[in-house]
Amino acid sequence: MQNFDGKPGSQRGLRTRLAHAGRKTSEQFGFINTPIYRGSTVLHPDTRSLETRNAPYIYGTKGTPTIRALEEAWTELSGAAGSVVTPSGLSAITVAILSVVKAGDHILVTDSAYRPTRMFCEGVLKRLGVETEYYDPAIGAGIASLMRDRTSLVLTEAPGSQSFEMQDIPAIAEVAHARSALVLMDNTWATPIFFPPHERGVDLAVEAGTKYLGGHSDLLLGLVSANERAYPALRETFDLFAMCAGPEDAFLALRGMRTMALRLREAERQGLALATWLQGRPEVARVLHPALPDDPGHAIWKRDFLGSTGLFSVILKPFSKKAVAAMLDGLELFGLGYSWGGYESLVIPFDCASYRSVTAWDPGGPALRFQVGLEDMADLQADLEAGFARLKAAD
Repeated sequence: MQNFDGKPGSQRGLRTRLAHAGRKTSEQFGFINTPIYRGSTVLHPDTRSLETRNAPYIYGTKGTPTIRALEEAWTELSGAAGSVVTPSGLSAITVAILSVVKAGDHILVTDSAYRPTRMFCEGVLKRLGVETEYYDPAIGAGIASLMRDRTSLVLTEAPGSQSFEMQDIPAIAEVAHARSALVLMDNTWATPIFFPPHERGVDLAVEAGTKYLGGHSDLLLGLVSANERAYPALRETFDLFAMCAGPEDAFLALRGMRTMALRLREAERQGLALATWLQGRPEVARVLHPALPDDPGHAIWKRDFLGSTGLFSVILKPFSKKAVAAMLDGLELFGLGYSWGGYESLVIPFDCASYRSVTAWDPGGPALRFQVGLEDMADLQADLEAGFARLKAAD
């Protein structure tokens, strides 16, 4: 069997690329999956190789065949110049930011960003002399009014974490690039399958492989893909931090990639089915899901995205905190837990009012975020019907 070429820009179909990217069976004695390479020391054949450091692998922190396979596969999938693999989604965000900023810089961050991203900006970056300014996620090309001479980075996330606002990424990228700033995007919700970031103007795209790439709630992993402009600094920063992912996690991510397209399409189908059903419930005020036609961000989603996934939020009509707890605590199929992208359904209550700074979060009722898994839809609906009954009884 010949090796798949794995070159970025391949005309092969998505499912073919996912099945073959990063695999070199001739280097693995014919075995299909890249083995798990554990190790720190790499032996060199002679002193010249040791001194010039030009061998494919020189030390464990610089990568292994398992890590390299995942990097190459993710680069192919993302349409990037190169990628790095980190131990978590948050570590991927932080190394991506640090590959761009320096003391005295100003960065722009969407007000809907993942809360730990904000905490990193307000903690570590502030101590390093980097100023963070938040902006309305709906600003689009209007972000030009916030750009400064020392603005080095614009951080985007679409849809927004928990609140699901859409962003006009191409418009933001055009403005940022005109001012020589880079654009970083947290693309975990859509993945490169449903939003090809570098085709849309993103310089650095972050993915929490913990979610849909892994798909089974049993690994922590982050990835950053970068275009030609951003990749050299990303690779240098990553190597200096030696922020290495575990070999078993990289192996599981590679295995998850092979079925990722199929699982995403099912997540999309399941998510839309439950979101539509919830729209008809009398207890629900509105559903925050950009693929629904009446969502404020639907037009942008339809223009720029190739699909949707199984994560969305719901705003309930006014109910007490006690009633919401009664609803959630009795659920049998929806687990109460953070993260998403696995095969199991999850739900969490949230209130992002305390960590929004330029946009108001006042939804008018309790907010719930749903991760829709692979269970039978009728069973999920029955579980929620019983929960809604407890909600009303306890209010």
